[in-house]
Amino acid sequence: MDRPDPGHPENPRPENPRPESERAEPPRAEPPRTEPPRTEASRTEASVGAARPRQPYQYVRTALVEPDWRRLPGWRDVTDAQWRDAQWQRAHCVKNARQLQAVFGDLLTGDFYDQLASDQAQFATMSMLLPPQMLNTMAADAAAERHAFTAAFLADPVRRYMLPVHADRHPRWPSHPKAERDSLHEAQMWVVEGLTHRYPTKVLAELVSTCPQYCGHCTRMDLVGTSTPQVTKTRLVLRPFHRQELMLDYLKRTPTVRDVVVSGGDLANVPWPQLESFLMRLLELETVRDIRLASKSVVGLPQHWLQPEVLEGVHRVAGVAARRSVNLAVHTHANHVRSVTPLVAEAARALLDAGVRDVRNQGVLMRGVNATPEDLLDLCFALQGEANILPYYFYLCDMIPNAEHWRTSVHEAQRLQEAIMGYLPGYATPRLVCDVPNLGKRWVHQVVGYDRERGISYWTKNYRTELEVRAAGGTPLERRHPYYDPVDTLPEAGRRWWAEQAARSEPAAREGQAAREGQGTRPGRPGRRGLPALLAAPLPAPPALPVLPAPPASTSPAVPAPRPAPTPQTTPEGAR
Repeated sequence: MDRPDPGHPENPRPENPRPESERAEPPRAEPPRTEPPRTEASRTEASVGAARPRQPYQYVRTALVEPDWRRLPGWRDVTDAQWRDAQWQRAHCVKNARQLQAVFGDLLTGDFYDQLASDQAQFATMSMLLPPQMLNTMAADAAAERHAFTAAFLADPVRRYMLPVHADRHPRWPSHPKAERDSLHEAQMWVVEGLTHRYPTKVLAELVSTCPQYCGHCTRMDLVGTSTPQVTKTRLVLRPFHRQELMLDYLKRTPTVRDVVVSGGDLANVPWPQLESFLMRLLELETVRDIRLASKSVVGLPQHWLQPEVLEGVHRVAGVAARRSVNLAVHTHANHVRSVTPLVAEAARALLDAGVRDVRNQGVLMRGVNATPEDLLDLCFALQGEANILPYYFYLCDMIPNAEHWRTSVHEAQRLQEAIMGYLPGYATPRLVCDVPNLGKRWVHQVVGYDRERGISYWTKNYRTELEVRAAGGTPLERRHPYYDPVDTLPEAGRRWWAEQAARSEPAAREGQAAREGQGTRPGRPGRRGLPALLAAPLPAPPALPVLPAPPASTSPAVPAPRPAPTPQTTPEGAR
């Protein structure tokens, strides 16, 4: 890697190519690694090879398992038909501690609920929403004794990111000083509400701001889900029909866009007739050649995609896509092998049979969940070999508030990428990527400079975002964009430097808070921007976008300010 330019204003220190590991803070204890039960045939296969030198990773084919939900007191009378019913799953989602206790009975101790309540009051950026399907994969093999079950539940990797508790958070650095609510600045790149145009040929269409389940590490925590005590969510203002009309109009007028990621939130929360209508109109655009449907519910609520009316609709859309030679794929989100069950495999197979070209997985690399070569390979072999889901990406966890205990350093991600090479088929070997703010996805080995002491990596790109194209004078492609490792992974000198930066920023943060309180405003509360009376007006073309502002410096590790409201435009719908 090249060294950073010492004269560049964003590169204050030269590269330190190797960490001073002897000074690094001892890593936090990782939970015990768990695996699904292995078959007798697989045990025999493993024993045959016992005399041979072992590989760093030993592959053993492992059958997928659907944990028995009847082991939990609240679901002892639930039938197979009920469990497979999408509406039953939605109606019995767990949204609070009382409902959680109704499912688990006396299996969880009072201390667990105290930890959960403390986390929700002080740290949670996402509200609780757990479908039975996802909750059932946690502590599937735990003993029924209360303390033993609680210990297994706390150590469960799926629980760690779907149902975080206070003890999970880092005690000194719950947030990085540079953490931001909209950490990828997607709203700054909205060309109309909900349509992010970051890459030259690709756009992201956010059709909805809700999901059937909420992950604790959600990168769109600024927008998705209901508000928490820590975060008052930004809201989409336009009615869905108007927002979709603006999106389609922009795509008609922008023939350089050929790839549309249709996402949210989660598409499973878009009524199917509405989603099918949007997709059919999208397929009418000759310039669109790739459509990717993003839905974690293939893993979290596979029952949704097994509904006959949904599969029939997918078949109709896939048929049109095939006749027009458009690549139609589904992207889902699994982070640990425990969440990949026979129902997940059945849903993926049904989507493929309906005509979808691929079902692919985009996971998130997280400490305590999957940040070991064994965990990543176990997951990828389950996806690829048993569930017909193609491993695609693993993102470094984004720099959102209160996520430091999940995030990994760039150099650790590089080591993991190297460790998983050579085991999976090449086309099914996932790429570990860093989604750099104001830049986009980069393979973890594409870093162009790296100060390991302070954990600051530098990245460049070979394209401009749409906002940068429209900005006066453009943005230099050689500009280096910084990304930051978790502070607790740095050597002592680096941690001390960040502590000094945070101490200097605290007075400014307090002044900003006092100013907001003096104006009678609540941090994070989005304005409605005075639109309701005009929502039925004809849809004009979106206005020219403002110059892309430089990302503001974070002032404290606390939850930062929300997405800024757009500058008022002539468009009554408030297109960004």
